[in-house]
Amino acid sequence: MTRDLLSIGLAQFGSVAGDFEANLARHLVVIESAASAGVTLLVFPELSLIGYEPALVAELAFAPEDPRLVPLVDAAVRHRVGIVVGLPLAGVERPRAGALIVSPNGEVSTYAKRHLHPGEEAVFEPGTEYCLLDFNNERVAIAICADTNAPEHAEQYAELGATVYLAGVLITAGGYAADTEQMAQTAERHGMLVGMANHNAVSGGMAAIGKSGFWTAKGVLAAADERDALVIATRQSDGWHGQLHLLALTD
Repeated sequence: MTRDLLSIGLAQFGSVAGDFEANLARHLVVIESAASAGVTLLVFPELSLIGYEPALVAELAFAPEDPRLVPLVDAAVRHRVGIVVGLPLAGVERPRAGALIVSPNGEVSTYAKRHLHPGEEAVFEPGTEYCLLDFNNERVAIAICADTNAPEHAEQYAELGATVYLAGVLITAGGYAADTEQMAQTAERHGMLVGMANHNAVSGGMAAIGKSGFWTAKGVLAAADERDALVIATRQSDGWHGQLHLLALTD
């Protein structure tokens, strides 16, 4: 990850329940669109490759070296974009709600959600590690959904030197205000850029609200509405600047 430019994109769209091939195709389109918009690090929503579908994760869990994931690695290298993709990872006893992280030079790593929502423990096992990326003079922390509601998660990353905190999530209208207030507090308390990429369609029976966005210590930097979009934060000499880029996706 060698370029000095850092432009972080949050991908907002809806996943097709359990349809890996359809979702993969959509991810590849979004990666290309993000690269065209100047994005150098792109984050997708929670479990974006299959949708947030707890009933399906056991049969659809991936190992990081799964050959079906090769097109994502190839796309990251071809477009020189780092990507953070949501997917179920094979665990010890149960799958984990995870992220596949691919650098622009094709290096692959993973992160698994450490903090589970009530009821998720019946389907998922929690992750045990943190994931901190050194990316163009920033230390980028990776989180997934309920991680962001546990203040100790961001606090641990802050102690490790994180300057950016990014999460793939699924948030509905009922949880949006509280969840984003916590993200704003994380940005203010730790002086981090905080970003979350949300679904904008029904997934796992829950109506995700979209409204993906970034927060700095000063408040909201940029946010989407309910449409398919990239929310982008670009680091410039005077700080972070936000913009919205709409996506033209087809079903």
